[in-house]
Amino acid sequence: MMNIPLMRVSFTEEDLKAVQEVLESGMLVQGKQVLKLEDTFAKYAGSKNAIAVSNGTASLHLMLLANQIGPGDEVIIPALSYVATANVVEIVGAKPVFVDTKADTFNIDISQIEEKISPKTKAIMPVNEFGLCADLEEIQAICKKHDLILLEDSACALGAKLNDQHSGTFGQSGSFSFHPRKAITSGEGGMLITDDDDLANNFRTLRNHGIDPKSNSFAQAGLNYRMTDFQAALLSNQFKRFDQQLEEKQKLAQIYLKEINSPKIRLPKEETGKLHSWQTFHVVLDESIDRAQMIQKLKAKGIGSNYGAQCIPEVEFYKNKYKTDCKKEFPNALRAFEHGLALPLFSGLKSEEISYIAAEINKF
Repeated sequence: MMNIPLMRVSFTEEDLKAVQEVLESGMLVQGKQVLKLEDTFAKYAGSKNAIAVSNGTASLHLMLLANQIGPGDEVIIPALSYVATANVVEIVGAKPVFVDTKADTFNIDISQIEEKISPKTKAIMPVNEFGLCADLEEIQAICKKHDLILLEDSACALGAKLNDQHSGTFGQSGSFSFHPRKAITSGEGGMLITDDDDLANNFRTLRNHGIDPKSNSFAQAGLNYRMTDFQAALLSNQFKRFDQQLEEKQKLAQIYLKEINSPKIRLPKEETGKLHSWQTFHVVLDESIDRAQMIQKLKAKGIGSNYGAQCIPEVEFYKNKYKTDCKKEFPNALRAFEHGLALPLFSGLKSEEISYIAAEINKF
């Protein structure tokens, strides 16, 4: 029987050597390796500035803090995402305003955004869910029309593009994650990108206890959101093979799309002009299928799987606070949450393993 986990992280000897060199140097926190990673990331994404931080949630938090978003403000976000997207809005004292997602792409439904805009709305924070860019050009136009800030949650979308422009570069700033489920990983870690030099300096100040890197003075109250140098070394090394791994995952995704043929499985959609990075291969099961039973059946066949994202207004805290009726207000996000299934897709997975998974899915 095969043993195929949902995700497998693999490091090379060169990766481990890069980390060892930092550890042996004794210079562990935010040094030359962080600067090197930031330069590499900025060039890769096509952004003027990249600012490394301790995790993806920290990067989201800093985007809000740097824009002084707080009590009395509203931020429009998709109903389907990881709960961190809403948590950072709550933490700064603002209100997350949820918008349903599209059934076929899992991204925010742009046709429903404008009806959610109020005099309190300060920003729109779309999520490039599972590695597919949202309709960012249309969201740009909405933000311009209503004088709103566009902040991109690109936690899952390193390598994703819309019309050859990298995710995270359509708004004022973009946020990325290096969690183990992501394309490259340092265990934890995050990155901010922006073309605004003043904003970049503010991010660097906020991540380091409020110390302005230009004046070296405590210019404001800040946080400790710094990245370690050994994390940065590990990430920089993975970047060397990232494009190859991205191409590999795209080929593997095509096998899924070709070989899963059950009418009770809705496959993810690819869109013209968008390069999908396939951070997650997420399908939606027919309501007649018991997802928990399927997960157990797949496990018995040596296949790892899990649900993919949350309908945030349906989770306990947000449902109790905002009294949402998700079946009525966010039916697509709720269905993707309750019937969605993430299947294995990672660099190193073999084509025959994808075929095996697809065959077992079809049998079920």
